[in-house]
Formats: sequence, structure tokens, C-alpha cells
Amino acid sequence: MSENGTPHAGTPRIGILVGSESDLPVMEKCTAKLEELGVEHEIEVKSAHRNPDAVAEYAGGAKERGIKVIICAAGMAAHLAGAVAGRTNLPVIGIPIAAGSLNGLDALLATVQMPSGVPVATVAVNGAANAAVLAAQILALSDDELAERLDG
Repeated sequence: MSENGTPHAGTPRIGILVGSESDLPVMEKCTAKLEELGVEHEIEVKSAHRNPDAVAEYAGGAKERGIKVIICAAGMAAHLAGAVAGRTNLPVIGIPIAAGSLNGLDALLATVQMPSGVPVATVAVNGAANAAVLAAQILALSDDELAERLDG
């Protein structure tokens, strides 16, 4: 991070958390879109249920590390995005993953049913590419070069 608080080149501005390694194939569309747009990002596997302390630590320290938007993906009724949104003021985007007998409906409902004051922007089930575009649009509000790449 530079002295004026702007990220150095190569510093991730988008943090991506997935609840399980089995969610990584869906997230390839997200990371590919961010790479196409030239947006630095990081991706980690952290479960809100299996390692909640690691999720809390990640969310709580993201802003200080230069992260501007967090994308969270989880299947079944696991609610990684809500666990993160409750621990940061950064924008959080949830991607419900199609898994289990409900094929993502449980994950969708868990992601959109947030209490007042703890918002999670939610894209379609397996909507990883749209999550990347939405995160880039948020960043583009203060990044004219990225806004131009989104327009192009």
C-alpha cells in the first residue's frame, strides 16, 4: 500500500472466498473475467462453518490489506457471504453455488435473506462471471481506466 492509501500494482483489490474446494470450478468464470478486466484479486478457501475464526480474521483484515470488494461463494445452506458481511463494511457479493438436492435454491435463499444493516449483493446461482462484473463496476466508481475497460 502506498503512503496515500492507494494499492501498489499487483495488490489485490478483490478478495474471493469459497466455502469448499469443490466450488473452485464455478469460480473459474469469476477469476477469468477479473483477469480479462485487469483487476488484481486473490482467492482462498475458507468455510464459515468449518473454520469460522479464519473467515472472521480474513473479513476483519481485508480493508487494511487493500481489498475493496469481497466475493463469497458457497453451496447448500452455507452462508459464507453473510458471515463475512457481518464482519466488514466492505461491499460483499454472494454467489450461491448449485449443490445438493435443492440445486442451489437453499444457497440462494441463505444469501439473499440478510437482516437490515448487513447487506449482501447476490447474483444468480453459479453467477460467478456476473459477480466479477459487479465487483469491477464498484471499483470503477473511483477508477476511470477500469470504467473504460468495462465500457469496451
